Amino acid sequence: MKIIRSVDELRAYCNSERAAGHSIGLVPTMGALHDGHLSLVTKARGDNDIVVVSVFVNPTQFNNPEDLRTYPRTEEADCRLLESARVDAVFVPAVEEIYPEPDIRVFDLGPVAEVMEGKMRPGHFNGVAQIVSKLFAMVMPDRAYFGEKDFQQIAVIRRMVELERFQIEIVSCPICRESDGLALSSRNVRLTPQGREAAPSIHRVLSESIGYARDHSVKETANYVIDCINGTEGLETEYYMIVDGYTCQPIEDWDETDYPVGCVTVYAGDVRLIDNIKYQN
Repeated sequence: MKIIRSVDELRAYCNSERAAGHSIGLVPTMGALHDGHLSLVTKARGDNDIVVVSVFVNPTQFNNPEDLRTYPRTEEADCRLLESARVDAVFVPAVEEIYPEPDIRVFDLGPVAEVMEGKMRPGHFNGVAQIVSKLFAMVMPDRAYFGEKDFQQIAVIRRMVELERFQIEIVSCPICRESDGLALSSRNVRLTPQGREAAPSIHRVLSESIGYARDHSVKETANYVIDCINGTEGLETEYYMIVDGYTCQPIEDWDETDYPVGCVTVYAGDVRLIDNIKYQN
């Protein structure tokens, strides 16, 4: 496995593989890798001749400096995991390599980036679009892989691809979970023992809400989820919104879409956790 730290070396490597007729799959990550990331790598490995993984904690998508400071960084362990997963190249750049000067681009992401995470974390999705567009331009992959835990982010990236006219297939992959249902996240390592004990209730409540939704309205179902999560000691809901899965816009009635998705953000202490559930319409 090649460890690449410069943009020029990354471009040269990918250009060489492309010239040899090899397809390239890209898995962008911020490191602190877990089985969820490795599931993306496994999917990419099956679909492509070459798999490139980026490991970069992108500062432009953090609107909370403390969150950026405390985000786990585990480069050596990450590289060992990626080598065992048969990754061909890992791109581990310094911030100065990606941003030799400030990135002042503002993307017209539209309504998909204005609700939920976009509303709660101003500038977050513009930062995501900045780094992902840079990686796409450097690697020019055939396919790029993202986990559905970050459901809204995938919709934002599809919008960015449309704006920038990248010829890249965006592949969304199912959420990976612990045996107790907690969605895998790099932030889980920051949970206190009490927070870790409480956190699986998020997925349990979301799953139970599928049955509840059959006989209740969108608003009633949303209130049910919020009340149940907030009724769990140590958890506090920041938002729960049921949206059209295609547009990420909130719905008021189940018949507004054939793809309703419930998206939640919950604080377990000072750790912010996200999850989602797909409802059957």
